[in-house]
Amino acid sequence: MTNFEKFYNKEIKLKNFLKEVGGMNKAELVKRMAEIAEVPKATAEKLLDAFMKAVEEAVSKGEKVVLVGFGSFEVVRRAERAGRNPRTGEPLKISAKKVVKFRPGKKLREVVLKS
Repeated sequence: MTNFEKFYNKEIKLKNFLKEVGGMNKAELVKRMAEIAEVPKATAEKLLDAFMKAVEEAVSKGEKVVLVGFGSFEVVRRAERAGRNPRTGEPLKISAKKVVKFRPGKKLREVVLKS
């Protein structure tokens, strides 16, 4: 078996695994949004892209984006911390950095608990 075949088989297995555990990619999300809103897929994709762009712009400015019931996106600062190189076990310093954090809202948490 060639390396390409091994890689391709792993990709197929990963995609099947994600489908089994309920993973959804962008194309599937766009399709579902189009069905729910009863609009063409192209319109749903433009709306999703606009949503993502608006969230990106807000968090890049340090603003918090709150969608009541769904959740919120905000930038948080992670402190510098000690870590280890997984290959060598050598201690190293992990630099402080900013990351985007999503916190689910009450309604979303309740939906997840019921499923």
